[in-house]
Amino acid sequence: MTTSPAWKPLDPTQRRVLGVLIEKAMTTPAGYPMTLNAIVTGCNQKNNRDPITTLDDIDVGNALIELAELGAVAEIDWMGRSSKYKHKAYEWLAVTKAELAVMGELLLRGAQQLGELRARADRMEPIADLAALKPVVDALVQRGLVVELTPAGRGQMVTHGLGMAGEPRATFASAPVSAPRLVPVERAAPAPAAPLAANEIAQLRAEVAELRGRVRQLEQKLGGSQD
Repeated sequence: MTTSPAWKPLDPTQRRVLGVLIEKAMTTPAGYPMTLNAIVTGCNQKNNRDPITTLDDIDVGNALIELAELGAVAEIDWMGRSSKYKHKAYEWLAVTKAELAVMGELLLRGAQQLGELRARADRMEPIADLAALKPVVDALVQRGLVVELTPAGRGQMVTHGLGMAGEPRATFASAPVSAPRLVPVERAAPAPAAPLAANEIAQLRAEVAELRGRVRQLEQKLGGSQD
């Protein structure tokens, strides 16, 4: 860890790529440093990501070049084979291991409650409980790396501070996602009435005939009384 951080705001794809490198270095060190294809897979995996993305090797490759220019990532020659990449986030952010675990989770998921953050960051670096997490988050807030979205207390929401100018802090998604498509709701047509059975039709006809007979009888009586 250094005392002179060099971090700069990152766009959503850069944040997803850096978050993946941080996560894999801590959780699967045997597969780290990572090839371009491995980073693409890590960016698009469906667990521990929000939002789910479909980034390709061009998206991720461009982000890696940009992160390397910023000093957050380094490309290494892996014994003459395909290039591999590692993060330089400890120096770039000037953070401890626990602080980096917190930043990694925020980069991968964006805004979240402290309770969620503790459980998720704990898979990278042990954080016993909220009491242990709070000073870590407070230190990151003081340095502008974490932003408090709601007041301190139960259910407090926080996010990372690496968003670009103009991005709404309440979202600060970790990677771009297409706008939701509104799908019109199809209203179910009313069910057609069940056809009457033959015996029901015959019974109705009989009742109608009986009613007609009674009407004729009533008309005849009324006509006779008037005479």
